[in-house]
Amino acid sequence: MTDASFPDLKDASVFITGGGSGIGAFLTEGFLAQGAKVGFVQRSDASAFVAEMAEKHRNTPLFIPCDITDIAALQSAIAQTEAAHGPVTVLVNNAANDKRHSTEEVTEEFWDWMQAINLKAYFFACQAVIPQMRAAGGGSIINFSSISYMMGNAGYPAYTTANSGINGMTRSLAREFGPEGIRVNALAPGWVLTEKQLEMWASPEDLAAHMERMCLKEHLKPEDIVGPTLFLASRTSGAMTGQALVVDGGVVVTG
Repeated sequence: MTDASFPDLKDASVFITGGGSGIGAFLTEGFLAQGAKVGFVQRSDASAFVAEMAEKHRNTPLFIPCDITDIAALQSAIAQTEAAHGPVTVLVNNAANDKRHSTEEVTEEFWDWMQAINLKAYFFACQAVIPQMRAAGGGSIINFSSISYMMGNAGYPAYTTANSGINGMTRSLAREFGPEGIRVNALAPGWVLTEKQLEMWASPEDLAAHMERMCLKEHLKPEDIVGPTLFLASRTSGAMTGQALVVDGGVVVTG
């Protein structure tokens, strides 16, 4: 967890998708540690995590069970968070699914499912928070992408397509809503070794090959993503919008 302090995040109303497991759980805890009021959704039960956070930080997050591909349920959860914590001024679109697949095996149903999770839900979460941010005088939207599309990675083309789409959406929304003080940025992590990644995809050979591409010779942990997210949420980054912040240990080069 970051040692940095962002005083303007105290009491901020924050909404995070996938905020009870993986990187999302670390993000939720990071905001709670800053004194923010956090609402989050995910499909699996997060009751134990909520109890742990309440005990550890004396700050209980609002957990709303939700499949983010159900847009009505997702937008309802955002409305519930507003009712509990006030207008959402920080949205973190974090939930994603990087299920491996080859181009030739993709069906129309699978394609639509991947876009629903990895792109469509992001857009409609943004749509739901914009009126709340407008009422509050501004806010920060952070759309998680990935360096996968920047690397031209094979093995999950529907996922990398959505990642690239997130970047385009981020830039367009930043332009549209910047005059109202609403900032929209993308955050593109490198390969973060969550429990899921270690269990499903992180073979010794692939880890070694990825390390070869890294400038900083240490694999990323979920904790490494918390500080950059808090930075984008805070007014510390108040002049930043429409950008893609890469946090990957130096694998890709932007600019």
